[in-house]
Amino acid sequence: MKPHILLSPPHMGDKEFAFVKEAFDTNWLAPVGPHINAFEEEFCQITGAKAAAAVSSGTAALHLALRLLDIGSGDDVICSSLTFIATANPILYQGAKPVFIDSESTSWNMDPQLVVDTLNQRAKAGNLPKAVILVHLYGQCADIDPILEVCQKYDIPLIEDAAEALGASYKGKAPGILGQFGIYSFNGNKIITTSGGGMLVSDNPDAITKARFLATQARDPAPHYQHSEVGYNYRLSNVLAGMGRGQLQVLKDRVAARRQNFEFYRSALEHLPGITFMPEASYGQSTRWLTCLTVDPQATGIDRDQIRLALAKENIESRPVWKPMHLQPVFTDCEYIGGDISAQLFQHGLCLPSGSAMTKSDLERVTQAILELY
Repeated sequence: MKPHILLSPPHMGDKEFAFVKEAFDTNWLAPVGPHINAFEEEFCQITGAKAAAAVSSGTAALHLALRLLDIGSGDDVICSSLTFIATANPILYQGAKPVFIDSESTSWNMDPQLVVDTLNQRAKAGNLPKAVILVHLYGQCADIDPILEVCQKYDIPLIEDAAEALGASYKGKAPGILGQFGIYSFNGNKIITTSGGGMLVSDNPDAITKARFLATQARDPAPHYQHSEVGYNYRLSNVLAGMGRGQLQVLKDRVAARRQNFEFYRSALEHLPGITFMPEASYGQSTRWLTCLTVDPQATGIDRDQIRLALAKENIESRPVWKPMHLQPVFTDCEYIGGDISAQLFQHGLCLPSGSAMTKSDLERVTQAILELY
């Protein structure tokens, strides 16, 4: 059997191991230690954030952001529909209700005009949401400015879910630092990884200090174990933070490799009828975390799943674009605003293998399998 080509596997090197070995050699194995502090500081230097807290996952970071904003039972939270469920689940953790917004075709992200219209209408009706969660999808920034402007108009906090977009840019700035909070993921399939981990950032250092407190079981400053409020076991370990420090040093290389993957796929496949690649919005640069395309079955005579199954037959992993949240059974009763753009992207969209360690031979195997199907 041919070697398995995975969708987005981890890409490790010597730098990461050196930091991890240091943690072992110094016995800093607990979820505190010098690597955590350094990882947070270095992350701020790279992104431009003022303060950061390293935590166990992007989901944990988002949950902490909602907790810090006092989101609670009965509150509405506007959220991108075309995303992974980890964006929406923390809303339910807090007992709040997601209100899902459709995408626009320029970036596949949340439609800014729908957000503006929705908040204006809700303001007139006196039922503004408690927060907005904006996702930067597949390494591409959403159009932040119009959404940020309307959020500021009504004093609604904006949370940026940049889990998939570390290394991208929006008008020269990093995603995740323009809203009240930004979150990132270092899951094993992300551009850089700590095997599992995440980061919460904010321009409010006091809020990040509070996040660290909540993430370490909300232990009061006392010689004994005393707790005055509910906390979580969300802090990243010193060992994994060491891995993250090494990965940060090669972030630009990892982004460059994934963008090269995209260019290879585009040059090999864009001439095929019915194939359209995820566009890159003019206001920034995508990381191309995953190379995504849509397949028009009327133009091609084949559909997305036929390509996916043909790749699987060659031991190549591919995956449909995220199924929108408003179509998920768990969110059947939630409000949805928009048309069918996100639904169409799900129906016709496919993510190709995009790992930063892919070789030219790997890329040729993927494209050849698709070309043979045509």
